[in-house]
Amino acid sequence: MAVIKTVTAGEVLQQLQALAPPELAESWDNIGLLVDAGAPISRILTTLDITPAVVAEAAGKGCGLIVAHHPVIFAPLKALSAGSVPGLLLKNGISAICMHTNLDAAPGGVNDTLAALLGMTDTTVFAGGCGRVGALAAPTTAAALAALCENVLGARVKYADAGKPVRRLAEVSGSGGSFWEEALAQGADCLVTGEASHHHACDALQAGLSVVVAGHWATERPIAAVLAGYLQKALPGIPAEVSARDADPYTYL
Repeated sequence: MAVIKTVTAGEVLQQLQALAPPELAESWDNIGLLVDAGAPISRILTTLDITPAVVAEAAGKGCGLIVAHHPVIFAPLKALSAGSVPGLLLKNGISAICMHTNLDAAPGGVNDTLAALLGMTDTTVFAGGCGRVGALAAPTTAAALAALCENVLGARVKYADAGKPVRRLAEVSGSGGSFWEEALAQGADCLVTGEASHHHACDALQAGLSVVVAGHWATERPIAAVLAGYLQKALPGIPAEVSARDADPYTYL
C-alpha cells in the first residue's frame, strides 16, 4: 500500500511566508494560521474566500487545509457556533491559512498577478505597496481596458472614461478606488480596481483620470491559481487545487 505523504499546517505556513512575508501585512490585518485543526494534511484547497460551500468542497475532496486570501476570522470573535465558518472548519478537521495584505503587496502576489493579466510592464509599486503602475505595449482606451477585464477576469465591469488615451496604467486589486489620487500622481491615465465609490469616479474624471471597476472578487480571484501552483512546487507530493465552489457573492441581472 502506498504511503500518503502529509505535512503540518505549520510547515505549509512556513512555505507561504517565504512567498508573502508577514511583515508586508498592514497592522490592522489578521493573517497566518487562523484555524488550526491539528490534523495532518495530505491535500490543499486554495480559494479567495472561505465560505460554507468551500468548506464542504474541501471536506468532500479530503483537503485538510484551505489557503485563502481573505481572512476567515477578521473582527475579534465574541462567540463560536458550529454553523459558523470557523466552526465548520473545526468540525470537519480542516485548518485555514489566510494571506491577505501581505499577499497583496508581495512580489508575485495578488497585484503583480493582476498587472501581468492587464499587460503592464516596467511596473513600480504604489498605494502602500499594494498597487502597481506601469506601461502598456500600446496606447488604449478605458473602454478597451474594460473589455479586457471582462474577457480575462470574467468580470462584470463598469468604467468612467476621461476621454483620453491610456498609456500608463495603475491597478489596485479589491477595494482600491480611494487610491485614484496616488495613481494620478504616478502619471497614470487610468486606474483599474475592484471597487470604487461614486465620488471616487466623479473626482477622478474631473482630474482627468479614467477608472475601470471590475469587481472585488474578479480582480483578486486569479491569486488562487497562483497559490496552488506555488504550493505544488514547494511541497512535492501534496496535491493543491483551486476551489471550484468559490464564487462572486453577487448575482448580476
